[in-house]
Amino acid sequence: MMTFLAYFFAVFSLLAALCVVTSTHPVHALLAMIVCLLCIAGVFFVVGAPFAGALEIVVYAGAIMVLFVFVVMLLNLGRVIVEQEARWFVIDIWLAPAIAAVLVFLALAMGLLHGPDAPIAGTTVGAREVGILLYGPYMLLVEAAALILLAALVAAYHLAKRDKDKARDLAQEGRR
Repeated sequence: MMTFLAYFFAVFSLLAALCVVTSTHPVHALLAMIVCLLCIAGVFFVVGAPFAGALEIVVYAGAIMVLFVFVVMLLNLGRVIVEQEARWFVIDIWLAPAIAAVLVFLALAMGLLHGPDAPIAGTTVGAREVGILLYGPYMLLVEAAALILLAALVAAYHLAKRDKDKARDLAQEGRR
């Protein structure tokens, strides 16, 4: 039963991720992303990592996605961005990333099904073990990931500001 639930959550998270990528409306994409993150949390709970599942819900599906929804609604991007994303969604642009995603998915599936361990291990990983790893040998990697996320946040802010300024200038030219 647990194996079925893990695969159910995994397939549902892939479908939600596909909705994130194919949605042209930003708020709909964010809602699908929340569903995807909740499904990933379900996988964590099923495979015996309740701490990682709880963190997934609280940090990612909770705090970060609420922040993303707030930023999208605050920027009020509107019809200009929806039309721009519709122009970007052509097969020429998405063919290479789609092939790469399928290859990665097949490699992960082969690793899960034919790996040295059982497809789903029944061991539980607690908060203590995660903390020892994160603040021990992987501390530098955690700090590097934090810096990369900060740089991505700053870049996203500047890109959104530039696009919003361009849209405002175009709207003002249209009024003249």
